[in-house]
Order: sequence, then C-alpha cells, then structure tokens
Amino acid sequence: MSTTSSLSAQRRAAVDATLADVRALVAEGAPDRAALAAVTARLEALAAHKELFTRADFPPPDAGQGVGASTRYRLNADDGDDGLALYLNSTLPGKTTQPHNHTTWAVIVAVEGREVNRLYDRTDDRSNPAQAQIHLAREFTVQPGASIAFLPDDVHSIHVVGDAPTLHFHLYGQPLERLTGRIGIDATTGAITNYNATHFQPSKVAA
Repeated sequence: MSTTSSLSAQRRAAVDATLADVRALVAEGAPDRAALAAVTARLEALAAHKELFTRADFPPPDAGQGVGASTRYRLNADDGDDGLALYLNSTLPGKTTQPHNHTTWAVIVAVEGREVNRLYDRTDDRSNPAQAQIHLAREFTVQPGASIAFLPDDVHSIHVVGDAPTLHFHLYGQPLERLTGRIGIDATTGAITNYNATHFQPSKVAA
C-alpha cells in the first residue's frame, strides 16, 4: 500500500471510529447541550491527529478565487444522505457568512486557524416568515482547543480571521445538502431568505 493510500485508510478509520462514538452519544434522540459537549470533546480528540488532516490533502481554494473563498470536504460521503455528516472546511481568511440557523445540531472544532462566531438572540415572535429580529449576544473564536456547538434553532455567523487558512471540522446531525429549511437573516434589515438556496455551495468528497 502506498503512503498516500495508507494515510487515507488511517484517516477514514479515525473518522469512522469518531462517528461511531458520536452516534452512541446521540442515540437517545435530539441531543441537548450536555450531550453536544460530549460530542465536541470526541471531535476534538479527532482534531488532535493533525497528521491526518493537512492542507496538502485538504487545500483551500486558490487565492485568485477571492477573499474568503472556501472548500468544504465531506469526510464520510460513503455514509450517504441519512444521519451524521462530517465536513472539513478549508477556508481563506476573510470568509464571512450571513447570520443563519442549521435546523439540526452542529459542532465546529478547529484543526488549525481562527474563526470568529457571532452568536445572535432572536427576539421576534416568529410569526412573519419573511422577517426576523435578532441582536448580537456574544462572540466566540473557534481555534484549536476552543470549540462551539449549536442546537437547531441557534443563529450564528462566521468570520474567518488571521493570516492563514482554516481547517475546521463541521459536524451536523444531517448532511447540509438536506437542510433545505435553513434560513439566513440580514443582520441590518432582518429580512429572511432560504439559506441553502442563496448561499449553499456543493461539497467535495474527501479522498
């Protein structure tokens, strides 16, 4: 077996073992924040194996694609479209997103690089599907050893900072491709859009 094939096999084995543990942690249904803390700790253990997740194997886009360009790699594509989905985001500095939810739980863990998460409280009664009211509650910087987790209705935005690209795990209860009900919220006007329809870019399948 070549060195490249061996590394790929080791990586897949590590991913499979991690996801098996995560499935056990969330086996009793929709996880609460305590369960997500355990999931986060397990994903941080995977992130510690930096030799399995390098920029050489998961390169960011070429700088010519613009500030904040990003490539999302699906690490468990063989598992299909049901259940857990683990991605590795390789993102250039300057990447920002609109405030959005996920409609499933989510965990973000850094292998390397820094990503500021702005966390919002939604204060309207949600009676108007075209409009929301949000205000910034706090900021949290995801970096190695500092991770974050979200429940389905939590709203956040992402802002990649620093001089180097990120390599960050994004783990979801369902694949992003299936989360067609996600909303994006204009932070200034409160206007609601369908996030997948307006912002979603296809993922690449990891080797």
